[in-house]
Amino acid sequence: MSTLQGKVALVTGASRGIGRSIALGLADAGAHVAFTYKSSKELADQLVEEIRKKGRNCAAYQSDAGSFRDAQATIDRIVAEFRRIDILVNNVGVTKDSLLLRMSEEDWDFVLETNLKSVFNFTRAVCKQMVGQRAGKVINVSSIAGVTGNAGQANYAASKAGIIGFTKSVARELASRNIQVNAIAPGFVETDLTGKLSEAQKKAVLDMVPMKRPAKVEEIAAVVGFLASEASDYITGQVLCVDGGVVM
Repeated sequence: MSTLQGKVALVTGASRGIGRSIALGLADAGAHVAFTYKSSKELADQLVEEIRKKGRNCAAYQSDAGSFRDAQATIDRIVAEFRRIDILVNNVGVTKDSLLLRMSEEDWDFVLETNLKSVFNFTRAVCKQMVGQRAGKVINVSSIAGVTGNAGQANYAASKAGIIGFTKSVARELASRNIQVNAIAPGFVETDLTGKLSEAQKKAVLDMVPMKRPAKVEEIAAVVGFLASEASDYITGQVLCVDGGVVM
């Protein structure tokens, strides 16, 4: 029997990459899936069709994750259509890499608003629903950059470190309401974006990975699936590094 049978999951930023794999993994485990996207309507429609073919209900919502108002409106629409939200996966993430001396204020603000404020926006918006249900799972996608830092990514690392602090704080607030809040910190993951790196760039990254290979998106999705399931009911406020051993 599927471990998430009948549950309703929301994944932010799921039209491609890790988010897409997470949405498909949750559907395979039995969940109905709502997800957000910003501009890729064609990819969003394709994912909706793919999930519905699995026999799950699915809907896509165009939303600016950095907008508090958009997040609340999206949650309201999902609750109206699906009647509940059991799982929230805050997956939206962007990069605007540059050395600090060259980083613009706009690039700093854009990354922090998209990566960190979006987690506040959607978690804040879903809180009332989950508290009323006396149950819920919130899974925040951070990064090992938020654990170790990374040169040229001060904005990205700060946003991902902020997600970790947010996760631990909100986990303490919601633990007594039977809501578990955890984070995952992926390392180097094989996606369309990383596929554009040169062989030399890939080698430089993989030289730091004890397992000497990148993660597959399905391996990230599997960890999210575990944290979304009843198997993790006694786990909260934790950060799981899915990184091939980089952070030990």
